[in-house]
Amino acid sequence: MDDPRKVFAKLTQKDASDAAARHELLYSGRIGGARAVFAFTDLSGIDLSGRNLADADFTGAILEDANFSKSRLDSASFFGADLRRANLTQASLRRADLRGVSLRGANLTGADLFEADLREGTIAQKDRYGNLKVMQHDVGPTELPEARLNFANLERAKLSGVVAVQADFSDAIMKNCRLVRANLRQARMTGCNLENADMSGCNLTGANLSGAVLIGTKMDFATLDGADLTDTLTTRSVGPDPGKLPVNLEGMLDAHGRWAESDGREGMPADLSGFDLRGLANVNTRQLTALIAKGAILYGLDLEGASLQGSNLQNADLRSARLCGADLRGVNLSGARLTRSDLRDAKLGPLVIANDRLLPARLEGIEARYTDFRGADLRAASFKNADLSYANLRDAHFRDNNLTGTTFTGAKLPQALVESLSKLVPGT
Repeated sequence: MDDPRKVFAKLTQKDASDAAARHELLYSGRIGGARAVFAFTDLSGIDLSGRNLADADFTGAILEDANFSKSRLDSASFFGADLRRANLTQASLRRADLRGVSLRGANLTGADLFEADLREGTIAQKDRYGNLKVMQHDVGPTELPEARLNFANLERAKLSGVVAVQADFSDAIMKNCRLVRANLRQARMTGCNLENADMSGCNLTGANLSGAVLIGTKMDFATLDGADLTDTLTTRSVGPDPGKLPVNLEGMLDAHGRWAESDGREGMPADLSGFDLRGLANVNTRQLTALIAKGAILYGLDLEGASLQGSNLQNADLRSARLCGADLRGVNLSGARLTRSDLRDAKLGPLVIANDRLLPARLEGIEARYTDFRGADLRAASFKNADLSYANLRDAHFRDNNLTGTTFTGAKLPQALVESLSKLVPGT
């Protein structure tokens, strides 16, 4: 077929910005609005970052190197569009039609693709003889080779048959995602949450799935030659006694509660280090002060309001756990995995112990990407070498913290912390 650049109308930045402005007027119900229709136009290199283009039409458009960073593109149609090397970081593409698109080398870091459709799709039109002629830029399935989708939300997205060779899905949320017969050769999927996803017939040759959540994941007839599946979390229990919790766990926790409430005069402390505790029910109602659970699996547990002050949760897996309002004063969470957990209003300040000494919370080296810390008390806590990328720290209370080597990439920070960091590192 002819080069689309020779037959598609090339829009200027002003053309695109004016159309986007009219679309925003329409979306807000104001006079002078009109739906943005960019179908079969050349928008390569255009900047539409931060715009509201929900429900806009980009069918078959050339969007190479376009900038849609932080734009709202919910339910927009990109059917058969060319989005190679496009910048879609933190864009909202919920339920967008991305069938047959080329996203080769595109950056979708932190994008929201909830229920987006990325299945195969082709565009055709009649030629002068009445015959159908394919117009898609790259005929075949949706292409994601070398695309960056780390931290993206792909929950319930449709990716059947997608070609995503060497794509990066690190820490992406892909719960209930449909990936039947997808080509994921050498894809990076470390820490990816694939709970209840359908990966039947997938080609995962050489893919890196280390640390991925594979609870309820269907992998029938998947090709796993050379795939890295170390430290994955599956439906099967893991720990010192795989397949079951410690004998008489209820009794252990009851004894621990008596020990904590009597200052050690009754009962005895529980040591649940290394055990898979996902099967625990109503654990947040128990007295868990000074619990020892190093390396324990607490993925997805409801620990809202739990009493865990002074506990040792070093290297524990608390991904997607609900810890809002929990008492974690003086806790040792060093090396713990807290990605996408909920710590709103949690108490992580220092714990007063014998002789009025203060025991600060230890969060050195934690993985807390996309974790919600809003309103949390983080005073005196050590975050040395912690990864807080894209975490929400708005209204969190910082003071006297060790932030040496802490990563704040894309994080939402309280103004006081921004000012403090700017003094330490000018330009932050």
